[in-house]
Amino acid sequence: MTEIERIADQLRRAHEGEAWHGPSVEEILKDVSAETALRRPIAGSHNIWEIVLHIGAWESIVRRRLSGEVVTAVTPEQDWPAVSESSDSAWKGTRDEIRLGHERLQQTIARLTDRQLNEPVPGMGYNVYVMLHGAVQHTLYHAGQIAILKKVAS
Repeated sequence: MTEIERIADQLRRAHEGEAWHGPSVEEILKDVSAETALRRPIAGSHNIWEIVLHIGAWESIVRRRLSGEVVTAVTPEQDWPAVSESSDSAWKGTRDEIRLGHERLQQTIARLTDRQLNEPVPGMGYNVYVMLHGAVQHTLYHAGQIAILKKVAS
């Protein structure tokens, strides 16, 4: 297995399952309703829906950077997209979007070679290796937040 394949596997586990730490994002979200996703049980914190949109936003940014786009300044609206509609179908759509965005990122990662891991990310002070591991860490961090919010909001 190449290093790229190992990193892609870790990102897959964080999203889809078989993660060492516990439930993946998909596993945690499996039975979360739109109503629960919108609850804000901890004052001043983001809700589950906002965190899911945030994970998707950053996977998109990573994918764009891997495709050569220079993405340096991220606005607060890009970083934490707002929930625009709060229906059950909108929640399903958000979950479908994050799944599709994750698949697109996985496809982009699959086209990389191990040699590209040492290449700098355009406009950033780190290389592809650091960014990809950061994407895994970011997803796991927020999976933990979602798990806690789910327990308190249910």
